[in-house]
Amino acid sequence: MNQLAPRLFLLTIVTIIFGDTLAISSNSRADETLAPNIIFIMADDLGYGDLGCYGQKLIKTPELDRMAKEGMRFRNFYAGNTVCAPSRCVLMTGKHMGHAYVRGNGGVDVQGLRDRDVTVAEVLKNQGYTTALCGKWGLGESTRDNPDHEGVPNQQGFDFFYGYQSQLHAHNYYPAFLWKNDKRIALRNEVVPAGRKDSNWYFKPGYATKRLDYSHDLIQNEALSFIKRNRRNPFFLYLALTIPHANNEGTRGTGDGQEVPNYGIYSDKPWSNQDKGQAAMVTRMDEGIGEIVSLLAELGVSDNTIIMFTSDNGHHDEGGHDTELFDPNGPLRGKKRDLYEGGIRVPMIVKWPGKIKPGSITDHVSYFGDLMATVAELTGAPLPAGLDSISFMPTLLGNPGQRNHDYLYWEFYEQGGKQALRSANWKAVRIPMFSGNVELYNLDDDLGESKDLAQDHPAVVQRLEQLMDSAHEPNPNWKARGKAPNKRPAAGDGKPRF
Repeated sequence: MNQLAPRLFLLTIVTIIFGDTLAISSNSRADETLAPNIIFIMADDLGYGDLGCYGQKLIKTPELDRMAKEGMRFRNFYAGNTVCAPSRCVLMTGKHMGHAYVRGNGGVDVQGLRDRDVTVAEVLKNQGYTTALCGKWGLGESTRDNPDHEGVPNQQGFDFFYGYQSQLHAHNYYPAFLWKNDKRIALRNEVVPAGRKDSNWYFKPGYATKRLDYSHDLIQNEALSFIKRNRRNPFFLYLALTIPHANNEGTRGTGDGQEVPNYGIYSDKPWSNQDKGQAAMVTRMDEGIGEIVSLLAELGVSDNTIIMFTSDNGHHDEGGHDTELFDPNGPLRGKKRDLYEGGIRVPMIVKWPGKIKPGSITDHVSYFGDLMATVAELTGAPLPAGLDSISFMPTLLGNPGQRNHDYLYWEFYEQGGKQALRSANWKAVRIPMFSGNVELYNLDDDLGESKDLAQDHPAVVQRLEQLMDSAHEPNPNWKARGKAPNKRPAAGDGKPRF
């Protein structure tokens, strides 16, 4: 792997000298030693049980089911958090919730990455990759008062960006505009903003009264175009879909927050429109992933492209649809905003033809933060210091030597504050944060977290409590009820630690 960077450099020099005389056919890659393309696809609020390959019975997802048959399906993969922004921060920076800068959904001043934060995109860009984000960012946005926020995608390692900067703006599938790099691209929709329309109304949520341009389809098309433009060069595509997140403001404004152009194969179902919309969004997403897989085959780059698919957190119960109908958390307890398994355990499917054994299933315990170490090992990139990240490349390739986390850790600042920690088969949940009683579950025997074993295993509770306390580092932007543990400051380089 450590030879990839020199090869990429050599390829770049040769291409500059000879130009189009070395153009590679759109049907094949001439040099199989090129670093692999990486496509990371993330749904928004898709539950562990929302896909056929994870047990879904009513919603059709044939493309992702096929991807699972042709690749690897994870059964113990976790999001970075139980809501949008902090989960994406963990994904991009490789730090768990006790160390990450963005720890919740909030205003732009506390929900944006800083210059000092190193992202997956920056690591890959330094390795010669062309990088793109298509979809929802949620980790920094431009406003009238701060048009060049340090957290926007083009300041965080992405060569190309198309979609939503703000997670609130992303609630609306028919927005007045989308961003293309640092430019606002006007759409044909007419939007009623939520709240007072002021100079910064454009990043606020709302709902459309005239619906012509469906954002998901526009984002999908930009992703396909990026792949076509970069088929001859190693690329990283982060496709952060908004489906199937509800339009919360649309729910209040029109009564139907499951926004989709049509209900497709679900039109004749004896369901509410919201249920049809929820199912149609998931199937529309699935069809788009099929388009990406087909395009890679057409361009002859399938074998040199690794595709990962997951969700940013557990399923939602917004938008007016009936969660009992689809059973989106399957065997798990909880949903979005919970730190029980249903809020944080998510689907994960990885396909890499010729490298990953088809139809394989793994119980390796990993999470969003591991993407950083995985792409570093994959491309020979140096891994930034101070991370909570372990590569799962040995698992993907079926090789020995897979390292395991001592624990995974989450903290959540809404609803009074919550903490959770998984260590091997043990799962601890503490509500409220810092001061509540610890619930203890044995996930090997009780996947649904139905039987609290804290009274039976006090030593285990004590150990996991100590791990929770040591995992948390104070962050001035995020406070919760309860008293934080006293900690001796960690040794460091003199820079602020959060």
